[in-house]
Amino acid sequence: MIRKGERNLITDVAGLTVGQAEDIAARTGTTVLIADVPAAAAVDVRGGAPGTRDTGALDPVSLVDGIDAIALSGGSAFGLDAVSGVQAHLRAKGRGYEISPGSPRVPIVSGAILFDLANDGNKAWGEEPPYRLLGRKAAERAGLDFALGNAGAGLGAVAGAYKGGLGSASSVSDDGFTVGALAAVNAVGSPLIPGTDVFWAWPLEQEGEFGGRMPEGRIGFDLDLPADMKRAARPRANTTIAIVATDAELSRIELKRMAIMAADGFARALRPVHTPFDGDLVYAVATAKRPLAGPRPAAVMRLGFMAADALARAIARGVYEAETLGRFRSYREQFPARKK
Repeated sequence: MIRKGERNLITDVAGLTVGQAEDIAARTGTTVLIADVPAAAAVDVRGGAPGTRDTGALDPVSLVDGIDAIALSGGSAFGLDAVSGVQAHLRAKGRGYEISPGSPRVPIVSGAILFDLANDGNKAWGEEPPYRLLGRKAAERAGLDFALGNAGAGLGAVAGAYKGGLGSASSVSDDGFTVGALAAVNAVGSPLIPGTDVFWAWPLEQEGEFGGRMPEGRIGFDLDLPADMKRAARPRANTTIAIVATDAELSRIELKRMAIMAADGFARALRPVHTPFDGDLVYAVATAKRPLAGPRPAAVMRLGFMAADALARAIARGVYEAETLGRFRSYREQFPARKK
């Protein structure tokens, strides 16, 4: 049986911490995942309008074989500066790849961004966007516990017709392997089954983590685009960016397969998904705390399966935990708890 982890956060994967920082006036923020030692990683991009930094370093043919951190940020292309702040923090701690003996170490940090520039926050930051500072602050605050909903990269997010947010979930297999997911949900698509208050991810829910609401009776809906998706969709104005992680010892090629499988979690939680207007992508990280036993392809298949389900749950949690912000109303405000 697959069960949720102790915290039901990606930090249930041993060797990982998460930190967050927000600019409340600008309605934006950054979320940073840090590995305690360089970790193997891969990335899979499915959306039509991605925004990334240093994803090329994750190619299995690249020189470095591990990353120190991943930054998820609001701010569209401005948010890519968060990576520089994380690098500054890690370099001060002596972290980074040593290209040659005695040369300065270079922290390997990749990043992805979502568009939150049109959410009514004050973006008049002059010549210095806040994201480098947000990245450094988020890295300084990294720990095992962190907030969901209107936090970090999820602060300014909007998911369909609902306030979006940051979500996370974890799963533990019966033989002790842990998989976790982290998602900043700013999708053009809807997280709900049309005409209901039920999340698309409801069959995967663990212990009421996003409200415990199930369909009542037969589900019937129009096969056209949902009415509660985000309107005025345009390129680079949406995106769900995510990280999945495991404590299993996987190669970068195996992690690439895990990332590809995990991307199915988007489709289990949002409709439509991977549109021309979304920059959807998922990183996959392995902390290598537990060796694999038995046939590796079968083990990778199971971990990818777990990652897709955990990611779908994390997306639903991100929307469920979000709170109303200005004109962007939360799921829980629009759908109060059902009367028993």
